[in-house]
Amino acid sequence: MSGASGTPYAAAVLRALLQAGESVDLVVSRASRLTLLDETGVSFRDAHWRDDLRQWLSRGADGKPDTFAVDLDDVRYWPAGDLAAGPSSGSYPSKGMLIVPASTACVAGVALGLSKDLLQRAASVTLKEGRPLVVAVRETPLGGPTLRQLVALDDAGATVLPASPAFYAGATHIQDLVDFVAGRVLDAVDVEHRLYRRWEGELGGGSRTH
Repeated sequence: MSGASGTPYAAAVLRALLQAGESVDLVVSRASRLTLLDETGVSFRDAHWRDDLRQWLSRGADGKPDTFAVDLDDVRYWPAGDLAAGPSSGSYPSKGMLIVPASTACVAGVALGLSKDLLQRAASVTLKEGRPLVVAVRETPLGGPTLRQLVALDDAGATVLPASPAFYAGATHIQDLVDFVAGRVLDAVDVEHRLYRRWEGELGGGSRTH
């Protein structure tokens, strides 16, 4: 997680990964802690990360309690300042990396290979090892420098996935729009989920299959 607005996207991705039986290495940047506090009221602390994460994931995008039973046994948390953490090395086993949400500052750092914190370092490692990297950029409008950096990430093999909800899936709640983006993130790394209704084409008269 980087410091962009969009913490509900990260929560939806985390829930779905755990529901799919995936193990997760979690990195929360310093800036994202401020965003998380602003958007959810949850203060994320290194010493109490398990309790704070459970509190956060137990809420939906609208702030109301979510029915998800939070099991954090498959989550390993790494402080963003720990550059000696497992994900900082290419020898650490990983299927890939998801940056959700991705701020423009994070995009710049990864595109330039700055490795200023664990998030940027892990992303650089993911690219050099040829593993999937999904960058769910959450910003609008996008300026020229950021656009060029996103192209550089695409050239390096990353999947640039703007956090752009779609409306064809019959969204009726904010959480539906959040889940669509989260589902597309998981699609990019072939993780099964049931977060949104997929498009199956049109029949005569414009009706849609379900």
